[in-house]
Amino acid sequence: MRLRFLGAKHVIGAPMKDVIHLCHGPVGCTYDTWHTKRYISDNDNFQLKYAWATDMKEKHVVFGAEKLLKQNIIDCFKAFPDIKRMSIYQTCASALIGDDMNAVAKKVMEEMPDVDIFVCNAPGFGGPSQSGGHHKINIAWIDQKVGTFEPEVTSKYVINYVGDYNIQGDAEIMLDYFQRMGIQILSTFTGNGSYDDLRGMHRAQLNVLECARSAEYICNELKKRYGIPRLDIDGFGFEPLSVSLMKVAMFFGLEKEAKAIIDEETARWRPELNWYEKRLKGKKVCLWPGGSKLWHWAHVIEEEIGVKVVSVYSKFGHQGDFEKGVARCSEGALAIDDPNELEGLEAMEMLKPDIILTGVRPGEVVKKARIPYMNIHAYHNGPYKGFEGWVRLARDIYNAIYSPIHQLSGLDISKDERPTDKGFLTRRMISDVDIIEDETTPSSEQPYTGEYDIVSKLRGKIYSSSQKQEKEYIIGVVQGGT
Repeated sequence: MRLRFLGAKHVIGAPMKDVIHLCHGPVGCTYDTWHTKRYISDNDNFQLKYAWATDMKEKHVVFGAEKLLKQNIIDCFKAFPDIKRMSIYQTCASALIGDDMNAVAKKVMEEMPDVDIFVCNAPGFGGPSQSGGHHKINIAWIDQKVGTFEPEVTSKYVINYVGDYNIQGDAEIMLDYFQRMGIQILSTFTGNGSYDDLRGMHRAQLNVLECARSAEYICNELKKRYGIPRLDIDGFGFEPLSVSLMKVAMFFGLEKEAKAIIDEETARWRPELNWYEKRLKGKKVCLWPGGSKLWHWAHVIEEEIGVKVVSVYSKFGHQGDFEKGVARCSEGALAIDDPNELEGLEAMEMLKPDIILTGVRPGEVVKKARIPYMNIHAYHNGPYKGFEGWVRLARDIYNAIYSPIHQLSGLDISKDERPTDKGFLTRRMISDVDIIEDETTPSSEQPYTGEYDIVSKLRGKIYSSSQKQEKEYIIGVVQGGT
C-alpha cells in the first residue's frame, strides 16, 4: 500500500536537486525511498547523499506531531544553511492523525521569509498505484508553486523537459541535444531539476514530455491553464530519438540544426551499435521493466540491437502500457501482468531467455535461475538515452550474455562433467564463434569506444549557437522587437 507515496516522493519529487526532501512519518518510510535509483545531479548529488525524516514515534501518533514537524523543518534548514527550499511528504502515519502540514509550512515560511516549502499529501494508503502518487504530486506542484517565480527567458525557443528523472544522466544527455539546437530549457521535471526553475514552468513555449505515464498530468494542466502545448518524445534508440528531435525542431523551425545533430551522432555511433547487433542477433530477452520502458523498448531493441523479445511484463504498468507494449512486440511474445516469483520462474523455465532486463528485486530471483539480468530501473552503466547511450545499453547486454562467469554458473560441479581441454574464455571468444569478419566489414565497427563518464563533461559546456541567439534575442527585446 506504500506505492502511492513512492510514486510521489521517490519517482517524482526526490530527483529535484537543491531541495531538502523531508518525510513526515516513521524513519522507515524515508529509508524505503532513499538511494534505490541513481537520480544524479550537477550539484554534487546533494539529494542522494542525505535522507530526512521527522521520525514519528507512537507518542506522536497519540498526541500529534505538528510541533515535531515544525522543529524538524527548522533544524533541517539550520543543518544545511545553503539550502533554502524544502519538499515535505505526507506518510500514512501523519495522514491518519490529521497533521496539517500545509499550516505548519505556512507558519515556518512566515517566520523564515527566505525559505520556500512545498507540501505533498500522498500517503501510501491512498491507493496501491504509483501512478496515483504521480498524479497527486503533479497537481500539487502546479497548484502550489507554478507561477510563483519569474524565470529569465533568454531565447526565442523555450521548453520544459518533462518526465525524465536523470537516471545516471539521461536528462542531461537529452538537454545537450536541445541546447545544441539553440533551445533554452526552462526547467526539467524533475531530474536534475531546480526548485525555482520548476516554479517558472509557466513561461515555456512547449512541454517536451518523455514519460507520459508519470508526468502527463502536469503537462495537461499547463496546457489548460497557460496554453502551453505538449509534445511526446522518445529518447531511446536511434530511430525513435531521431524522430523525436525532429519533432521538437519542427515546432520551432530548427530542422536544419536537428538534422546536423542526428547525422553527426549517427555517423559516430552507428558502426559500434552494428558491432553489437551482429553478436546479439537472435538472443532471447525477457523485458520485465516498469511501465514506460515496456513500450519504449519492446520493438526498438529488436530492430536496432538484434535481440528477440520473448516476454514482457510490468508490475506498475497500466492497461495502456500493456496495449502499446504488446502492439510493438513481435509475434509470439508472452505478456504477463504483475507476476509473482513462482510465475516468473515458470516463465523463465518455459522461455529459456539469454538475459532478463528488470529491476533489482526480480533480478535477485533471476540470479538463482542462473540467468544474466540487467537492472534497467536504476541502470548498470548508463545513461542509456541518446545515441551513445543506446550503444552503452547494447554493450551491457553483450557483456552480461557473454560473461564467462555466467557460462560457468550453469555447471553443477556435483554432477556435471567439467571440460579440461579449454582455458579461460573471453567474451569475444564466446561471442565470435560464428562471426566471420572479412574485408567487407567496416573498420569503424568495433566495441564501444566511449568514456566511462559521459555526463560530467557536459556540465558547464558552452553552446556557441545558443549564445549568439541569446545575444540577438536580448538586443531585439531592448530595441522593442520580438
